[in-house]
Amino acid sequence: MSRSNPLFYGKILLFGEYGIIKDSMGLSIPHTYYKGAFQFEESFNATQAKSNEHLFKYLEYLKGENAPCSFNTAAFEDDLNNGLYFDSSIPQGFGVGSSGALVAAIYDRYCEDKIAKNPEKSSDIKALKAIFSWMESYFHGKSSGIDPTICYMGLPLLIKSKDELGSVALPAETSGEGAVFLLNSGMPGETQPMVEIFMDKLKEEGFRSMLKNQFVKYNDACIKAFVEGDTKPLFSNLKKLSKLVLENFEPMIPQGFHDLWKEGLESEEYFLKLCGSGGGGFVMGFTRDYEKTSELLKDYQPEVVYRF
Repeated sequence: MSRSNPLFYGKILLFGEYGIIKDSMGLSIPHTYYKGAFQFEESFNATQAKSNEHLFKYLEYLKGENAPCSFNTAAFEDDLNNGLYFDSSIPQGFGVGSSGALVAAIYDRYCEDKIAKNPEKSSDIKALKAIFSWMESYFHGKSSGIDPTICYMGLPLLIKSKDELGSVALPAETSGEGAVFLLNSGMPGETQPMVEIFMDKLKEEGFRSMLKNQFVKYNDACIKAFVEGDTKPLFSNLKKLSKLVLENFEPMIPQGFHDLWKEGLESEEYFLKLCGSGGGGFVMGFTRDYEKTSELLKDYQPEVVYRF
């Protein structure tokens, strides 16, 4: 096997957290600040040794009978014995694609009949998503496969439904005053417990109704406005979406962020939403005036994702 080590970037789900489970739209973009690549090392430090050990365990999963494509597991094992590890700056449990990037890198290096990174046919993107769903399920118990698909393709993806997704052109970033940003909660989140809370809430008729009649409506309107670069309906619907999340997804909002969330809604200087499954990790924010907002939120280490 070649020892080339292409980079795989993290991802940000701008819109669609939890909603895509119930067939709302989603919009995800690569996050190039965080990245990972395979490397070889003759003598490991503790972090590298841990990565190598985890990859050996994952190799056993790839050897399973249910693998959706043909992997060169012999080459994978040989590389691991020769010092392979995944060198990544993507924080784990922060909703920015740590397992997605790893899965994409494994598929790219060891799948023997892989689909190209820039598939033109929607059926190929759908096939990638199905393969990655199986591959990433090792980490989360259940995976949509969307995160690794984004990390593999390195392009913004518009998710119209569970079975319909494709790359999408976004307005070019500008040096404007507006921004999408992340706030660091300082603690990782765990996807599976948060999803279990959500699935439990779905048993309540009121929660299901809110999701169907309000959450999906505002979420999809935000995506349409963002893709079209229309900030007026974007912020109008963001406020409604942020308020809904505060009222109905309270366990998913990281500790210490509830008051900050309310302050944004009251002042309208910024609006916060979940980044991934929540519970920890990052919180996402949108603002019309980033310079002012970054000063207001300086204690939370705001990090720009996209300028407009």
